[in-house]
Amino acid sequence: MPETLSDALAEVRALLLRPDLTRAVAAGRRKGQTPSVVRAELRPVSLKGGPKLQIVTNDGARPFTRNVAFGDEAADAVDALLAEPFGNWHVESPGGTVQVRITKKGDAQVHRAVSEVSEAAAPASHDRAKEHLLAPDDPLFTEIGGGAAKRRQVDAFLRALAATLPDELPAHLRVVDLGCGNAYLTFAAYRYLASRGVALDVVGVDVREDQRVRNTALAERLGCADEVRFVAGTILDADVERADVVLALHACDTATDEALARAVEWEASWVLAAPCCHHDLAAQLRRQAVPSPFEGLGRHGILRERFADVLTDTVRASLLRLHGYRVEVVEFIDSAHTPRNLLIRARHTGTAPTAAVREEYTALTGGFHIEPALEKLLSRS
Repeated sequence: MPETLSDALAEVRALLLRPDLTRAVAAGRRKGQTPSVVRAELRPVSLKGGPKLQIVTNDGARPFTRNVAFGDEAADAVDALLAEPFGNWHVESPGGTVQVRITKKGDAQVHRAVSEVSEAAAPASHDRAKEHLLAPDDPLFTEIGGGAAKRRQVDAFLRALAATLPDELPAHLRVVDLGCGNAYLTFAAYRYLASRGVALDVVGVDVREDQRVRNTALAERLGCADEVRFVAGTILDADVERADVVLALHACDTATDEALARAVEWEASWVLAAPCCHHDLAAQLRRQAVPSPFEGLGRHGILRERFADVLTDTVRASLLRLHGYRVEVVEFIDSAHTPRNLLIRARHTGTAPTAAVREEYTALTGGFHIEPALEKLLSRS
């Protein structure tokens, strides 16, 4: 339930002024208002002059750091930040985490997560509970169902996202999830990135209008409709502005290629794609003899299908490299939980491809006489 903004900010103020504060981040903006800085981060530091509260603000161009003494000086600095119309506060302390999000109506959506070791002595290191990137009691799981399998998939995705993005995130990110479906990973990405103090614009695209309606209603219930919106349309034709981060999670067959093509078109800085079924190249391989000396790959249907899966994602990775991306292909989640467990993650560097990369791609496509869907899509842009 929403709480009064004054009560929520009073709770935040008390936590910010405690010497045992771990870290706090303020970011985003309230409807119709803009703070004087895009982000503020606070943490206690130990200096020669004694303990201080370090405050790092960023105006969108560069950070500014100051260290203030606990007491009246820190209280004045904290009060000034609380007076700014930030849309989100995230505060971590030994007792747990408090997240405050200000709604369009000016109320506060508050989520509190108690530390698993806060009310008892810390366990031995080998007994320490696993850290979750999204707390198991996060409101998202209340909405979508918090079964163990779903939490594992969300956690695996968020760890892959964290490994793809830099440690120091931009003050603002635009995230587009192409083929978002029921959007629980879209919301998971939003909840995680918001907890890191990033101002966000998140857009989910799905061809079904009923999914847009459902997901929009969920955004309202989670109090993030100002920052998370949904569009009904195809991946190629949906009216969406360029993105910094492109997600394409389990988009079926050539829908993954369409998502990668839009990411390349936008020169998205980071891309995460978890392919689903692979029919296009499998059909091409069935229509022809597999070239020598690889005839054995086409002799048995099950091996031909699995080889087509590997070949499809290999040429996708090669094409991304040809367009200035550094690419890794990794396990998304253990295959015991899902057979669709591969993740392509890529970072745009703008580096021109080497002759070896070009030759590798030409050898793959020419040797197996294939026409990858992604190549055709990119040639049209």
